[in-house]
Amino acid sequence: MTTPKAREEAVLEAVRERRELVNDAIPEELPIQRPERLYEASRYLLDAGGKRLRPTVLLATAEALADVEPLMTDYRAFPTLSGEPIDLMDAAVSVEVIQSFTLIHDDIMDDDDLRRGVPAVHREYDLETAILAGDTLYSKAFEIMLETGADPSRMVDALDVLATTCTKICEGQALDVTFEEREAIAPEEYLEMVEQKTAVLYAASACLPAILQGADQETIDSLYGYGLDIGRAFQIQDDVLDLTVPSDKLGKQRGSDLVEEKQTLITVHALDQGVAIEDLVDTEDVDAVTEAEIDDAVAELEAAGSIDYANTTARDLVDQGKRRLEVLPDNEARELLCQLADYLIERGY
Repeated sequence: MTTPKAREEAVLEAVRERRELVNDAIPEELPIQRPERLYEASRYLLDAGGKRLRPTVLLATAEALADVEPLMTDYRAFPTLSGEPIDLMDAAVSVEVIQSFTLIHDDIMDDDDLRRGVPAVHREYDLETAILAGDTLYSKAFEIMLETGADPSRMVDALDVLATTCTKICEGQALDVTFEEREAIAPEEYLEMVEQKTAVLYAASACLPAILQGADQETIDSLYGYGLDIGRAFQIQDDVLDLTVPSDKLGKQRGSDLVEEKQTLITVHALDQGVAIEDLVDTEDVDAVTEAEIDDAVAELEAAGSIDYANTTARDLVDQGKRRLEVLPDNEARELLCQLADYLIERGY
């Protein structure tokens, strides 16, 4: 039986191999051009790094559908199910560009200082340039997707998915903002918000290759569901890690979600169990909260069963997502997608 550690190592290697190819493609698809400051700001977070998990999902799904050996087929001339080649790397870059667009705007809304270990775009440049950079990435993602060379009818469907995904991300962000003003929300409301804000881009990444390669609707729908499931699990696990991973490994203050009174599945459950969420920590400044305060808060959340509830929910979503992959041929790429799903809730920092 594969251990979590061995699975993590295998997934990270698979992601690294695809990340390098995506990183090489980004300057080709998004070159620095006039006005240079705008395109430098647009490329800033893309050049700063990132695991490229969503492009990995897209590329691995395509390999599974085509039933080819992973990394042995040119992504720039990748076979559809009827044999004609398409530029699958353009699709992979497109979803990563969308991801970068959302990060720039998230940082502006949250007034965050850092992203990926470097100053946020609006700190490195200025607010106006950051807004324009995000907008540029949004539109460029569609331009890049148009370069795949897929059948026109499939291209229309792919662009429809991309546009709907961007709309849902904005809707999810808006829900998240409104939740900050409410004392209580239902678990179903939280999962809806997470689905729209985070999971839909995983869903798009999983189903876009099926659309571009000419798969049937059942396969497209199943892969979309896989992405929704693992994307929701990913965000729920992030909520858990915010409380359980040491600050030096997390890259930010542990328990910052609690200090900032953000609604998570953990706090939603704890409130239902009668926990006074607003009293878990007294400090209102993330930089001033102590590890002891967070330890006490985590102990209370564990006693209420809230962290176990979040872990179980994430695990159930991953298991459901993996079952959806049964529409794919039984091959190495499909196994990678299963391992990637497990990694998203077992990962450390």
